[in-house]
Amino acid sequence: MNSPLTNPLFEKYFEKVYGGRWNLIKESLTRHEKQVLRLNRFVSAEEKDLQKCEFLDNCFWKPVGYSLQKSGEGLYDFYVMDPASVVVALALEPKSSDDVLDMCAAPGGKTLILAEQMSVGAEEVLGTLVSNEMSESRRDRLMRVLHEYIPKDQRMFISVKGLDGNQYGLRNPETYDRILADVPCSGERHLLENSKEFALWSEKRTKNLAVRQYSLLSSAWLALKPGGRIVYSTCSISPEENDAVVAKLIKKRDPIILRPDWLTQIDFLEQTSHGYQILPDRSGFGPMYFSVIEKSI
Repeated sequence: MNSPLTNPLFEKYFEKVYGGRWNLIKESLTRHEKQVLRLNRFVSAEEKDLQKCEFLDNCFWKPVGYSLQKSGEGLYDFYVMDPASVVVALALEPKSSDDVLDMCAAPGGKTLILAEQMSVGAEEVLGTLVSNEMSESRRDRLMRVLHEYIPKDQRMFISVKGLDGNQYGLRNPETYDRILADVPCSGERHLLENSKEFALWSEKRTKNLAVRQYSLLSSAWLALKPGGRIVYSTCSISPEENDAVVAKLIKKRDPIILRPDWLTQIDFLEQTSHGYQILPDRSGFGPMYFSVIEKSI
């Protein structure tokens, strides 16, 4: 069996994709990624003596050995996240009047951000947030997160569901104003930590995942209202699962690819043909790919 870092098929594939940069990316994937403590805006939390994250509001770099604590309301002060995941959730930009779907929501950090965007500072939430997770065990974790971070009277607009994401396009056509499709992917960072899974990696694996990912993205497209927005994302570094999936949607559905101005201010974002990539050799966290997609009216 190959060691976790010497699968020849894996090496050949990503050397072809990234060229001379591949060794730096691979090495960075095996290092512990930087994480942030994201301030829970649903409670009166103290920032304490923490180093602010320079490119994300309400985020602080997580010190080594930091332990989460509950506030006076019995809810946690901070949520630990990869900064790249925070950027992805923020890119959806839902309003308080929107009907929003988080299609593959567990463990729940992105749902928390969407809930904050919709409700914190709003006089009234007129929209809805569906937080969907097909896996029962992951859905249980998602529900714990919602209960541990959001007061009961402030989460009434949120519902948790357990459907296969592919069903939304058929069951709920043109229903949602905003959809976050953070889809299952190869997750090469985690793959490198699992010698058995790593030894089984092949290019066919990433191509098969891309088929599933396009199916989920197509479902999101069908479930999206005209004028609505999808953020499609993965934590993969494979172009088959990233730009190639969006390219297929472009060929078949003619979406609009958005380039929000505020994203240009984040210097570690690398622009791709149809989206953005965050790679750990330059940022210290991630990887993450995302594309901001709009359906024309």
